[in-house]
Amino acid sequence: MFVPLDHAPGNAPADFGEATVVIGGVEQKAHFFALDLPHSDAIYLRAYPAATAEAWMDGHVHAFAFFGRVPRSVLYDNDRCLVARILPDGTRQRARLFSGLLSHYVIGDRYGRPDKGNDKGSVEGLVGWARRNLMVPLPRFASWDAFNLWLEEQCRKRQAETLRGHDETIGQRLQRDLAAMTALPEVAFDACDQATGQVSSQSLVRYETNDYSVPVAYGYQDVWVRGYVDQVVIGCGGEIIARHPRCYDREDLVFEPVHYLALLERKIGALDQAAPLAKWELPAEFQTLRRLMEARMIKAGRREYVQVLRLLESFELADLHVAVKNALRLGAVGFDAIKHLVLCQVEQRPPKLDLEVYPYLPRAKVARTSAASYMCLVSGASA
Repeated sequence: MFVPLDHAPGNAPADFGEATVVIGGVEQKAHFFALDLPHSDAIYLRAYPAATAEAWMDGHVHAFAFFGRVPRSVLYDNDRCLVARILPDGTRQRARLFSGLLSHYVIGDRYGRPDKGNDKGSVEGLVGWARRNLMVPLPRFASWDAFNLWLEEQCRKRQAETLRGHDETIGQRLQRDLAAMTALPEVAFDACDQATGQVSSQSLVRYETNDYSVPVAYGYQDVWVRGYVDQVVIGCGGEIIARHPRCYDREDLVFEPVHYLALLERKIGALDQAAPLAKWELPAEFQTLRRLMEARMIKAGRREYVQVLRLLESFELADLHVAVKNALRLGAVGFDAIKHLVLCQVEQRPPKLDLEVYPYLPRAKVARTSAASYMCLVSGASA
């Protein structure tokens, strides 16, 4: 038996649910953050690849931005991402990141009894409602961002509904919730895990179980790491030195090929076996450029090709691609010419190349051969 409850405006429970979705053509499990305002029945949902501490925090940040206000208190279960320990007197020792979120938004935190989901029945009901109404049939989206935009739109549309037992829409009742809630701070909470590490001899930094690359110039240095739900940011001192998409696999390697080009310019023999470049998909014109450069100068041409790739340290791939195509069209297959062309592309000015200097590829000269030269091939000619 249950006691009917009356919910004061301005308070909320929060939880995570699970459902199967297809993101980018891959069927996988989605962990969706759910926050409910039980006075008005207004809801917010956001999906993630994993229910990490960063996902919990990110869900709060987006939910508060969606409503434009902050609940006075939020009811939670005893998830390990939030509660580091339940003390003998029943109070909770909060996890470090969660404690920072509560302080930033000045939220009162309340907790249900361990293994008693009915203590926050409204949000448990929301998780079930979302699974039945929004996750069937199987949602298919190109990216997590596209999926979350759709979820927000469903939450917004729901505010026009009038639920059984009420004569006002959810949106009308939401106004009382918002009036009882507090204002957003000027700056949103930085919803990320923080860690430190050291760059390895292979220019990698380990975060969680995965290794992420940084520029080789930072080898063996101490770095800091910020783990967001969608990216990993690595810095040294006050400088950000690398950004990578967040990897949720285990013991994986996440490379940025450009990080290794300075080293490959010196160790050019490793170019074809370099793991960071193995899955690097460049436009076909780059392979044509390499072939022409190697035909001209062999090993030195290979090094000059890497010098061209190093322009990606300063320029976008799209701009360099245009410069390479123009260089091939003009026959100016050299680093200096391509650097000039990419600068012209970025600055939107016409190139000024001395085409008497280019192409570097020498013209083939075919001399006439006397028929007598072939006499040595005639049978018995050497006898």
